[in-house]
Amino acid sequence: MIPTVLLDTAPALDGGKELRLYQHDADFSIKLGNVELMNSRMHGSEEALAQLSCQEILNQPAARVLIGGLGMGFTLRAALDMLPADAKVIVAELIPAVVKWNHGVLSALAGHPLRDERVMIHEGDVRQMMKLGKGEYSAILLDVDNGPKRLFQEDNKRLYSLNGLHAARAALRPRGILAIWSSGPDTNFTQRLYTAGFEVAEVRVNARSGRKAGGHHLIWLARR
Repeated sequence: MIPTVLLDTAPALDGGKELRLYQHDADFSIKLGNVELMNSRMHGSEEALAQLSCQEILNQPAARVLIGGLGMGFTLRAALDMLPADAKVIVAELIPAVVKWNHGVLSALAGHPLRDERVMIHEGDVRQMMKLGKGEYSAILLDVDNGPKRLFQEDNKRLYSLNGLHAARAALRPRGILAIWSSGPDTNFTQRLYTAGFEVAEVRVNARSGRKAGGHHLIWLARR
């Protein structure tokens, strides 16, 4: 029997349960306490988040993409695989240990995306990058929680508030895309996107790459 090995831990931002990185054979998982946040076996919807967004901006010169949440690098890799050489991708990640893990033991999972010269890492809140980038981004991709109702930390609720959506809209170029990953639907949040002035589409995607069977997640594509 192959054991599950605890590789590293990191303090949670709110002082609560710690973040834990595990390995089981060739698979990796990140948990908050005993709750699994992500697993390297299941990343199809994270890739879809980037693919659905980037296909909308491929004709833009010097595209700039802001990704909130590094995870295991799968969203970043999918974006880099689609974007041209003159694009720039800024990744905002709150937990320094997650950045460290992606430079180290997790790096090969998504083909070493942090080595790409188009990538800049911001170890901090994605909201800060939105405030600094008025009208700057072709697309903003958010995968920092399990959805507007299932938050990694309580402070993130400001991202999904009407004020947070107005800030995201202001950071986008005309016709820019705000894409948000969720484990499931939320009709109230969909209506909030409309209220904030976005054109909205809800896309149901497979949780696992290349598989029709299994679980599904939801991505909101909101156009300025």
